[in-house]
Amino acid sequence: MSIAGLIKPSARGERAFVTALAFAPPVLFVLAPFALFLTYSFFSVDHGEIRHDPSLANYVRFFTDPVFLPVFWNTLLLCLSVAVICVLLAFPAAYFLTTLKGRWRYALLMLLLVPLLMSYVIKIYAIRSILGLNGFLNQALVAAGILSEPSSLFVFNMNAILLTLTLLLIPFAILPIFLSLERIPGNLANASDDLGASPLQTFLRITLPLSLPGVASAASFVFVLAIGDFLTPQMVGGVNGFTFGRVLYSQFGTAYNWPFGAALSVVLALVVIAAILVGERFGRNRGVPT
Repeated sequence: MSIAGLIKPSARGERAFVTALAFAPPVLFVLAPFALFLTYSFFSVDHGEIRHDPSLANYVRFFTDPVFLPVFWNTLLLCLSVAVICVLLAFPAAYFLTTLKGRWRYALLMLLLVPLLMSYVIKIYAIRSILGLNGFLNQALVAAGILSEPSSLFVFNMNAILLTLTLLLIPFAILPIFLSLERIPGNLANASDDLGASPLQTFLRITLPLSLPGVASAASFVFVLAIGDFLTPQMVGGVNGFTFGRVLYSQFGTAYNWPFGAALSVVLALVVIAAILVGERFGRNRGVPT
């Protein structure tokens, strides 16, 4: 046998080993837990004990119960609203960052990303104190004459969840939009200006289309983070701010119905996967418009 014949199987073995190492973390930490939840979702609970008799009862309950499906749709609408608001607020901020020169651009970007280094719970408590009856927002509105007295409109309801999630997740929308805008070649705007286009035309025909991958990534990122959050609704939602995340959390906690919670987790995972695929589809860079 030739030396090349002896080396070739060894190289194949090394490639297989490296491939196995690359796929091991996703399989162990993503696919395996998802398969476990999927398996558990077909079981049931009887007098506090899990029965391992496979059935579709949990999924039938989710789609037929008058409580769970409306909460699910309301949560989807809430998270879509959070994603839209975050993108609308993040785009001007990211665009402003790209107009800065030198170190100021990245210094200001770091300041905008500083909240990501803070504790999530502390940020929620801070926002709740601002939105409360005696918080800064109510005091400012009363001082401005917009409200005659402090209002509970901004805390312990769906409005509070919307505002809190928007404030918490804006940094996650700014970064992908900023990166998308930064990748746009500057000579395209110069060429557009040389051809007589106005700044608005340049923005609508060049900047906006080429930034859509970042916009789609930001929207899907924010949506996924919002729909999987149960802590924020728990802390600022109150009895009037019941979301799908809180329902799922209660099944693994107080209700001790892990099979039904697993079924809800599977439904939530399918929505997250769909959101990621939609974001990838619309976020795919189609190149420079002609």
